Amino acid sequence: MINKALNHLEELLVTFLMGAATLIIFVSVVHRYTAGVEVPVLQDWLLSLNFGWAQELCIIMFVWMAKFGAAYGVRTGIHVGVDVLINRLDDGMRGKFIVFGLLAGALFTGTVAALGANFVWENGAHYAIFKFFGIDTGDNYEGPTTPDLEWPTWIVYSAIPLGSSLMCFRFLQVTWSFLKTGELPHHDHGHVDGLEEVVPPADVDFYGMDDNLHMHDLKNPMLGDRRSGDDRRHADNGTADPERRHDQRRSPDDKGEAQ
Repeated sequence: MINKALNHLEELLVTFLMGAATLIIFVSVVHRYTAGVEVPVLQDWLLSLNFGWAQELCIIMFVWMAKFGAAYGVRTGIHVGVDVLINRLDDGMRGKFIVFGLLAGALFTGTVAALGANFVWENGAHYAIFKFFGIDTGDNYEGPTTPDLEWPTWIVYSAIPLGSSLMCFRFLQVTWSFLKTGELPHHDHGHVDGLEEVVPPADVDFYGMDDNLHMHDLKNPMLGDRRSGDDRRHADNGTADPERRHDQRRSPDDKGEAQ
């Protein structure tokens, strides 16, 4: 239940930041150009509005969106990886490399989260937290503020430890799921929310992307993967492609005429 709530919070945060930043940019651009139109009352009112903070706020929002969006990408399998060599290995060795890659991602993001937390703490969070609880701040550094909004920069930089910590958790989550099921999260880039799903034919391989841009797991073979003898015999007994079956049904005379 906690994981489900975290998933919804992650999605809502990314969606809100993306929508709000887009809206703020749109309003700011409209204000900039309409304020130059010489309309007696409207121009005076528009010039009285100050949107100088819009660019800084949008930059902050996009930074937060990128950090939490990266964590969302790990959970849903959106991130693209070039795995030309790994996808040519046998299942046992491929699984070891996948686990190694996921744990390396968790180690990297965990390190970034720890270093980011220390930076935020020393950049003003220490002072702000002590001051909030009425503790003597001593010689603690108050920290700088942003130029336009005049927000404490430690609040802005908090995206680094928070987003990286969530990303580290997602790497560990995907690793644990892979060890139990042998499957990796896959994202359908052609899916659009709100549109009806088209049911594909039964013989279509959802994961049959004939490329080396997506990591292959151990449950869903890709096009071009080496198959075992049982798989090849199964394919020869009834699941060969239509052109091959049609070619097999042609008589020797038909083949001679074609030649």
